[in-house]
Amino acid sequence: MAAPASFVWTRRIILTLLAGFVLLPVYVMVSSSLKPLQDVSGKFQWIPSGLTVRPYFDIWKTVPLAKYFVNSLIVAGSATVASVIIAVFSAYAVSRYAFRGKRVFTVTVLSTQMFPGILFLLPLFLIYVNIGNSTGIELYGSRGGLILTYLTFSLPFSIWMLIGYFDAIPKDLDEAAKVDGCGPLGALFRVVVPAAVPGIVAVAVYAFMTAWGEVLFASVMTNDTTRTLAVGLQGYATQNDVYWNQVMAASLVVSVPVVAGFLLLQRYLVAGLTAGAVK
Repeated sequence: MAAPASFVWTRRIILTLLAGFVLLPVYVMVSSSLKPLQDVSGKFQWIPSGLTVRPYFDIWKTVPLAKYFVNSLIVAGSATVASVIIAVFSAYAVSRYAFRGKRVFTVTVLSTQMFPGILFLLPLFLIYVNIGNSTGIELYGSRGGLILTYLTFSLPFSIWMLIGYFDAIPKDLDEAAKVDGCGPLGALFRVVVPAAVPGIVAVAVYAFMTAWGEVLFASVMTNDTTRTLAVGLQGYATQNDVYWNQVMAASLVVSVPVVAGFLLLQRYLVAGLTAGAVK
């Protein structure tokens, strides 16, 4: 049965408005990144009078953007790998085994998402400083400390979502793998993990995006050597001026890894989030 014409046109209008709402800021960013600074600082023009690609070359000279880029890749990549590995083992244990305190563990993991991150800023800062003073292990101002910080945010959600995904995988597959001679780890890596690829990819994308764009903790827990992109973009604002065209260009450049990863893993991400949400 064909949909009524009024419904079709209403859907088209709503989707067009939503697309314009999403694409309009992107157009402003792209057009501003291709303008000279004096054009960006003046009255905004929807159609640029002159275009230049010089801001895309200047962004690497105004601030050490390459160093910030490397720091972000190391921190976000390490936090993602660690989050996925820990979440896989934790979720598999909760999904497949019965142990005392199982329900308390799952509720505790999920309840940590209720608290805003800013509540943990001062406690983590004091913990890192005290650990550095007592053991000599410098967590404050280091990449390792920032990776541990991001794990506190990505791990609870990752574990919770993978528990739901592993629960959707029949336990008969584990039993069949054990009959064929696999142990618990063999069943995990040979049967469960291949079947849970969409969920694992969704967890990885979530962990990476959480670490890649985080500003609050990165601004406090890093120094000039370990600063990440999210904080380093502030360097384009000086006491005398703000290089808006370079800010827009740098914002587009730093968005490339996330956008490219999302486009490549989109089908896995949608399937993983859907399965985790249903369970």
